[in-house]
Amino acid sequence: MRYKLAYLLSAVALAACGQAAPSQPAQQAAAPSGEPPFTSTEIAKFDSPWAMAFLPGSGVSLTTMALVTEKEGKLWLLDTATGKKQQVTGVPTVKVAGQGGLGDVVAHPDFAGNQRVYLSYVEGGANGTSGAVVGYGRLVMGSGVPRLEGFKVVWRQAPKVTGDGHFSHRIAFAPDGNMFVTSGDRQKMTPAQETNGQLGKVLRLTAEGAPVPGNPWADQGGIAASFWSIGHRNLLGIAFAPDGRLWETEMGPQGGDELNLITPGKNYGWPKASYGSHYGGGEIPDAHASSGFEEPKAWWNPSISPGAC
Repeated sequence: MRYKLAYLLSAVALAACGQAAPSQPAQQAAAPSGEPPFTSTEIAKFDSPWAMAFLPGSGVSLTTMALVTEKEGKLWLLDTATGKKQQVTGVPTVKVAGQGGLGDVVAHPDFAGNQRVYLSYVEGGANGTSGAVVGYGRLVMGSGVPRLEGFKVVWRQAPKVTGDGHFSHRIAFAPDGNMFVTSGDRQKMTPAQETNGQLGKVLRLTAEGAPVPGNPWADQGGIAASFWSIGHRNLLGIAFAPDGRLWETEMGPQGGDELNLITPGKNYGWPKASYGSHYGGGEIPDAHASSGFEEPKAWWNPSISPGAC
């Protein structure tokens, strides 16, 4: 299937990434006079695009260069002024299965100085297992074919498990230059509440992938030293608001999609609490705060399948 990349010239934003919304199902606002909520202009077409990042330096405008990932493993450099696409070489081999493949793309905060681009993707492991990976390379443009040089893996999701879902692997850089990575529960549920693995967590890492000193579970050492928050399901959006707060969007089970304000050291409840139900109708307790869990700032029933924040 082919998808169009378009500019949203007049956007309807999730009230969210800037301020807290009530803990109740969000309602879709009606467009005035029946008009569409935005207009769009087609720029280019892609197969299964997963993420897009504008390269820093010129701001988000019609002259901005952007990088676009396709799930099947291709990275494109796009001139949004002309629609010209160039495939970027030097991208690592990815495992494409189910929800897995090439994922996020993010420029380092000092891209102007180091030309560093971060990618997340899925790699295979032993005995049919797989896991998410984050790495970076130096983007070379203007000299032949655009390419990533010296690609280096800085984080591997642990443990690798069977199945092809809920990798999450979204990336966001904090104002201080540290890196946040979302690590999904891989459809295993209970590991999201355990501290011996990274599944179902938000992680705070250095730009080189090491746990940041002072993380909430640092005293436990080992793998737990990378945790920023726990109790998550499938975290497909993460972003810093202008006020410096960190927001995250998360797919619930059957219903119960969430918008969360991420606070260090907090437990967001999955799979012990959710405003959704298990597929097939099994109930999950709604109680968050009374059980010591963080409440979502907004949640949706039925699901809206939120993506990037």
